[in-house]
Amino acid sequence: MAQVPVQTIHRDPQLFYWILVPITIVMVLTGVLRHYATVLMATQPKRLEQNAIKEQRSMLHGVAVRNNFHVLSPSSFRARRDYLTNAYESGAFLKDPERRGQPPANPMTDPNAMDGMMGMMKNNMAMMIPNTLIMSWINAFFSGFVIIKLPFPITIKFKSMLQAGVMTREMDPRWMSSISWYFLCIFGLQSVFNFILGSDNAANQMASQMGSMAPQGGPQMFGPGVDPDKQFKTEAENLAVVEHYSVLDDVEDRLLEGIKSK
Repeated sequence: MAQVPVQTIHRDPQLFYWILVPITIVMVLTGVLRHYATVLMATQPKRLEQNAIKEQRSMLHGVAVRNNFHVLSPSSFRARRDYLTNAYESGAFLKDPERRGQPPANPMTDPNAMDGMMGMMKNNMAMMIPNTLIMSWINAFFSGFVIIKLPFPITIKFKSMLQAGVMTREMDPRWMSSISWYFLCIFGLQSVFNFILGSDNAANQMASQMGSMAPQGGPQMFGPGVDPDKQFKTEAENLAVVEHYSVLDDVEDRLLEGIKSK
């Protein structure tokens, strides 16, 4: 059976120094500048009032009881469930009990909500503007260059991702274009930023995106436009339908069966 000939592309060795290295250095420096720009633009979080902290912690208390009921005895679980359910339904943990039953306030008139939206907009701008400028720079000066070949085989499905900007059908998928190297740097420089800036840095774009999309269980639990009273009533219903069991149920019989089986 005839073997498929190995595809060879003769490239100028200077492409490595004049394209791959500059793109990598620019991406690292941009990440460092983004980190310090984010730190400088960050606003100090406002101190929460005692009633607001009580409102949030009481909800977290109910969630913790519901998720870990199996480590409690039946009497302990019933005592906690009855106490939390009655308090949730009566509104004892509400920050503003006098606003119970009223529609939530307009988030555009809430100073805390406006500060949060401004902070999110600053972070998005610090991420979008450098990416747009770097992509324009690469498209203007390095478009269409093939700069590196991956040392391991990959399937044809990766061709469109690794050879962006190079319109060829017969080229081996292992060859990578300059714009694809830029995208690879976006997703692959996390360890470099962790080494330079520490694990808690603002340069990692994927972590910033995931952090903005992930639901928060702390100060953002009762965000703008959310009715805390409805949240408490929903949690009271969730606690009421829990069918309790304990990890210590029939533990003696299980222990004896384990000993006998040996």
